[in-house]
Amino acid sequence: MRAVIQRVIQASCTVDDRITGKIGHGFLVLLGIEDADTQEDLVWLAQKIANMRVFNDENGLMNTSLADIDGNILLISQFTLFAATKKGNRPGFTRAARPEKAIPMYEEMIKQLSALLTKEIQSGIFGADMKISLLNDGPVTIVMDTKDRDNH
Repeated sequence: MRAVIQRVIQASCTVDDRITGKIGHGFLVLLGIEDADTQEDLVWLAQKIANMRVFNDENGLMNTSLADIDGNILLISQFTLFAATKKGNRPGFTRAARPEKAIPMYEEMIKQLSALLTKEIQSGIFGADMKISLLNDGPVTIVMDTKDRDNH
């Protein structure tokens, strides 16, 4: 799994002129799922996202988490995070999981994050043509890949 985590002041997702998810201060998380991903990857990544300390404390240091600031998450499925760009100019997406695997894992990520933060997680619609609006705070953007977890 890959996640692009953006600290935002606000973010929203619109599908067919209807807002499907909207948050104030928190994280916009773009989530890519590949065939090799497991439940263990999902749990690890959910915990990292929920506990990541990148919000400023009283001294202006990035030392507080979503829970500390009562922040929210807007979670967006993003298969293009697994774009293969080595050959040619048209990316390939063969590493991205097919919907029959990706949808249940995406829905499970929503459940995991909701349980960890004890609040509703806002989201897009899997596979839809989504329009994402955000006001990045900082900017702070973190990229995580579950395949790197044993290397750090």
